[in-house]
Amino acid sequence: MDELVREMTPVLWHIARSYSVSASVAEDVVQSTWLALVRKHDMIEDPAAVAGWLITTVRREAWRAAGRARRSVSEDDLERRLPPAASVEEEIVVREEEQHLWRAVHTLDDRCRRLLRVVAFSVRPDYENLAVELDMPVGSIGPTRRRCLTKLKKLLQESPIDCDPASTRSQ
Repeated sequence: MDELVREMTPVLWHIARSYSVSASVAEDVVQSTWLALVRKHDMIEDPAAVAGWLITTVRREAWRAAGRARRSVSEDDLERRLPPAASVEEEIVVREEEQHLWRAVHTLDDRCRRLLRVVAFSVRPDYENLAVELDMPVGSIGPTRRRCLTKLKKLLQESPIDCDPASTRSQ
């Protein structure tokens, strides 16, 4: 039996690890396989089939262990996988700031609103199409955008953020 353990343990270990389980889980799988052999040794009719039986048993155990590992994600793993969550207070502040920004944008003239929306939501706006859509020369888009942003900044600085909870519920 010692010789069998010495020869087969590295093979069983390799098979268990091939199921992408951790080293500690692979150790448990190999140990469970040896325990199963001890418990069921009387069921084995052909001693030449022991190696095949061990290999089949370790595969089944490793497959089960890998499935359990995938299903049971620890809290630490879950926290690492989830994006950091903002507190309710932080979410409310962000929402208030966004509403404040869009209220200010709505007070701008139509050309500024349209230009800032395109620039805000496009990584690389196509200035030629934008010039046609806004009926303005391509060369004036940059300066116009700068003037619109300056107006928006001034509006945001002049009007404080409304933090009254009643005003956010009605919107």
